[in-house]
Amino acid sequence: MPPAPPKTIQRTDELAFIARALTHESQAIAQLASSVDQRYTQAVDLIVACADAGGTVIVSGLGKSGHIGAKISATMASLGITSHSVHPTEAAHGDLGRFRKNDLAICLSHSGETAELIGLASILRQDKLPIIAITRGGTNAKESSLQRIATITLEALVADEAGDGDFLAPTTSTTAALAIGDALALAVARRRAFTNEDFHARHPGGTLGSLLKPVAELIRFHAGKNLPIANEHHTVAHALEEASKVKRRPGALLITNDAGTLTGIFTDSDLRRLVLRDASELQSPLTKVMSKDPKTLTGDALAREAVAMFREYRADEIPIVDADNKPIGLLDVQDLIAMKLVEDD
Repeated sequence: MPPAPPKTIQRTDELAFIARALTHESQAIAQLASSVDQRYTQAVDLIVACADAGGTVIVSGLGKSGHIGAKISATMASLGITSHSVHPTEAAHGDLGRFRKNDLAICLSHSGETAELIGLASILRQDKLPIIAITRGGTNAKESSLQRIATITLEALVADEAGDGDFLAPTTSTTAALAIGDALALAVARRRAFTNEDFHARHPGGTLGSLLKPVAELIRFHAGKNLPIANEHHTVAHALEEASKVKRRPGALLITNDAGTLTGIFTDSDLRRLVLRDASELQSPLTKVMSKDPKTLTGDALAREAVAMFREYRADEIPIVDADNKPIGLLDVQDLIAMKLVEDD
């Protein structure tokens, strides 16, 4: 008898299946959120004590749990918590030397019965290292071997995986375990007053690092050097004549009052519209034709704030000012485009 033809799945059925899978995972996270109790605070206490004592949070798991553990470890490291992952099998062949008395272990096993991990946890228990276990758990689940060894157990509460019950591959269970690890890492960072500046120090490269740079580090046009500053009582023609003395002029003039405080901006686009409307307006004072009270940023604002301002107001130039609203520079959108923080339309 010839084999049966493969089952045809309609695209609409497939989309509904994907939606159900996502719903299944999101419901697992929601269930976790409703089950948070003092065990989480106790786990945070242990991690904070480890980090403050100069210890290392060592994360271990086998298979998919190992991959999730590596991600949790990486998240902790990026948040100022010294951490690395250890394969439970390799630990028995030399990696146990990584563990010190000030360290802490996070052990991940959905069943709580992974033999290699139980062996590692048993040794660490003998050495009196705190152990945080992340397992399936649940009200009807029998206490696992890992739970009996661990100092604290946090339960993922996942009984089955996504996929309408047709698949055993770890999906929802690993999502829940990762969410627990992320929540712990963030809570510890919050407790230890970890800042964006601390985060940037650990992420100097790439788009993420660039978004966390102060705008003062990004500007090419600096007041008193290559950025023309005009008095609001000067005529447009006079301001343009002064600006022409700068070799590489930006796309805007910053306008100040007699006290040196920023009062407006006059862009190349403003100039084009003025000339097309009435060229005689070149003799008008800037205060009559400038855009008053432009949106500004201070020098210590982050690049991501500049990106948000560009997207909201579609401004091509952003004045950078000091605490007294006196201009110190001009951030051109082309600088953000060059750094690939915004796209060129």
